Amino acid sequence: MSTQTDPIAPDQSSAQVDALTVENLEISYRVRGRQIRVVRDVSFRVGRGESYGLVGESGNGKSTIALAVVRYLARNGRVSGGSIAIDGRDVLGMNAQQLRDLRAHTVSMVYQEPGRALNPTIRVGRQVAEVFEIAGVEKDKALEQARGMLAKVQISDPDGVMRRYPHQLSGGMLQRVVIAMALAAEPSLLILDEPTTALDATVEAEVLDLILDLRKEFGTSLLFISHNLGVIAKMCDRVGVLYAGEMFEQGPAREIFESPRHPYTVGLLRCIPRRDVLKAHRALDTIPGSLPAPGELPQGCIFADRCGLVQDRCRAEKPPLYDIGRERLSRCHYHEVAQTLPRVVAPELAPTERAAENGALIQIAGVSKTFHMAGESIYGLVGVDLELRAGETLGLVGESGSGKTTLARVLLGLTAPDKGSEIKLDGQPLPETADRRTHEQEKALQIVFQNPDSALNRRHSVRRLISRALSKLGGYRGQALTERLMKLISEVRLSERHLGLRPAQLSGGLKQRVAIARAFAGDPRIVVCDEPTSALDVSVQAAILNLLNDLQRREDVAYLFISHDLGVVRYLSDRIVVLYLGRVMEVGPAESVFSGPQHPYTEALLSAVPTLEDAAKERIRLQGEIPSAANPPSGCVFHTRCPRFLGEICKTTEPPLNQADPGHAIKCHIPVDELRRLQGTDGSLARASD
Repeated sequence: MSTQTDPIAPDQSSAQVDALTVENLEISYRVRGRQIRVVRDVSFRVGRGESYGLVGESGNGKSTIALAVVRYLARNGRVSGGSIAIDGRDVLGMNAQQLRDLRAHTVSMVYQEPGRALNPTIRVGRQVAEVFEIAGVEKDKALEQARGMLAKVQISDPDGVMRRYPHQLSGGMLQRVVIAMALAAEPSLLILDEPTTALDATVEAEVLDLILDLRKEFGTSLLFISHNLGVIAKMCDRVGVLYAGEMFEQGPAREIFESPRHPYTVGLLRCIPRRDVLKAHRALDTIPGSLPAPGELPQGCIFADRCGLVQDRCRAEKPPLYDIGRERLSRCHYHEVAQTLPRVVAPELAPTERAAENGALIQIAGVSKTFHMAGESIYGLVGVDLELRAGETLGLVGESGSGKTTLARVLLGLTAPDKGSEIKLDGQPLPETADRRTHEQEKALQIVFQNPDSALNRRHSVRRLISRALSKLGGYRGQALTERLMKLISEVRLSERHLGLRPAQLSGGLKQRVAIARAFAGDPRIVVCDEPTSALDVSVQAAILNLLNDLQRREDVAYLFISHDLGVVRYLSDRIVVLYLGRVMEVGPAESVFSGPQHPYTEALLSAVPTLEDAAKERIRLQGEIPSAANPPSGCVFHTRCPRFLGEICKTTEPPLNQADPGHAIKCHIPVDELRRLQGTDGSLARASD
């Protein structure tokens, strides 16, 4: 069959053809009998071997475009205009067989949640082998090639992983398996839709490095979708900024991040917590308002109602994509002055020493937790000592399996600690489990979960969700309940119109505000925040962090803040605790921990975080994965992965907590002064560069 009649046949001129070309794309969904356009006139290309990033808030159409590229739109969705070509072949004109061949050989997709892409009832090895079998490889040979592919994605025990089911693997391991499956057919185009959002900093860094290495090896082109602008800066050559289904800005990644030419891009970049911005000094920048409803098409610029540079012309005349040179495009009439956009922040706040002056609200001494499963003892927490003061935020960081959530559950009384553990509230012993605590103790400790969808009853209205908490925890009734409800929703920046809505009718940011309101219904003294912003866009994240900061100042509440986003932790936290295999490796004031000296584990965590400031920085690589909590290493539990391993003393002797500075302790055999020298925090690196 000739290449002219078969759109799947290899293109002899493929080296000159872009991997992906999208031109004037229009996508519509049929809702309640009418067509709603959600993507309008979007054009971009992904060159051969290039990495192209799509960014923007949730609901802007990023994933919709990705699904349209591989024709995976829902039944009520359709491409209503424009064209899509992969390797020069018309995707929209393919029949079912041609489309199957395209997905099997030319384009692959990696999703945000790898667990949903794998069959929980089939062993991992069989699922990876199926990709090769579809390509015509015999069953036995397919298993052998699957093993080789798992080794290629840096899985150290491919034979063991092949025998396991998906639920037996960590998030990072699952993502590697899905990437192995996606690359098994050596596709010319790999689409990655938020592939690292739920991963720890170190695992995220490993997955990103893996994608970069495999991109070079296979010459694969990437369409990378993420709301993490630091990840996009690290991974992408060019970037497209989407807003409400329209392309607002496009160009080389470095130029867009260093010199944005659309007010929306400027706003997104300003929402990111920066090193020099702390909660004690000022709130984060935000983008006012919210996305327009799907299909809403004003006469002029669709961003006008949220833009600080809006003029009469913007509301009357829809801006075209202006060509501003050097492959830069901007859909703004006033792109030359985009960076003069007024900041939308709360007034600067005077530094406070209140938390430092307060006594300990919670004291934890010698807290351990051992789980017994399948005849094994799994050490979740080992001898943890810490305290939390009123009005303070204590940041809790570490990889998955380090004990962060276990510590939170022990504090909340959801998991009983081992005998001999001691937890005190206001100097008085706190019963181990919630069912033995008094009403006052119960309402003193509340939690905001990572995923509000799982925490909120979708059948109940916002009014009922918050009112029930006010009644149960606060004891409010009748008119007093109504008055407190209205005051509370005002404090979390909700309005009366939201009260009749159910969770499914709210955006992610609004749902998290409902969850926060419910947590504050009983006037808590301590709120555990378990990854409360990890799934949110940077603009929504900034608004939620400002809200938490504002509530803390007014209510004098303490936060135990768990997050794998170290930029967020640095902004919001007063002090930091670093956990590894259930042990405290470092504790101290946030700025002391982040500026150094640091425990080698903390140093590696910080180096793994992709940032706009240091997109090309070298990271410190950890060897292997976190060891089993059932059989932790002897001596220093970190010695098997430590990049600054000293030798026998690390293997045989547990290090003490050494004081680096007042209130700052590091559990390491390396002397503090030597850590300062090695990490360049004693000024030696600065002197060397002068």
